[in-house]
Amino acid sequence: MNIEKLSEKHWPEVKAIYESGVATGNANFSHNIPDWSEWDKTHVKNCRLVAIEDSGVLGWAALTAISDSCVFAGVAEVSVYIAEGSRSKGIGKKLLSELVKLSEKNNLWTLESRIFIENLASIKIHEENGFRIIGSRERIGQLNGVWRDTLLLERRSVKVGI
Repeated sequence: MNIEKLSEKHWPEVKAIYESGVATGNANFSHNIPDWSEWDKTHVKNCRLVAIEDSGVLGWAALTAISDSCVFAGVAEVSVYIAEGSRSKGIGKKLLSELVKLSEKNNLWTLESRIFIENLASIKIHEENGFRIIGSRERIGQLNGVWRDTLLLERRSVKVGI
């Protein structure tokens, strides 16, 4: 398996993985799957990765800026999605590890994730990559008519922004 920069050529597979993740009901609150141009606009250009094996995308990880304000220029939200047949093989952990390194090279000092409390695999890989739970939000939103709780996890760099 190789980790590469995510580009538009990966989009069809990245989009399919995203759709599969959303279908689990434990990825995010959105049902809306963006097209490439919308996704490209909202994700940090130099912090996007794919895991590739045999020319196929196994998973992806990317950052989204949490604000346009210069005060929060070093803070981003993490997304990690793994193809259905590739889950539970350590790919998410490896992608997140590489994304953390890439974020520090790009002067990001805080990474955060909002994770449904039922998504134990995602919580685990975040904790294994230095994230800590800093809070929980009960009944923060509804997904398919059901109130959901989330955990907020954060990783503060010990190299950048200190």
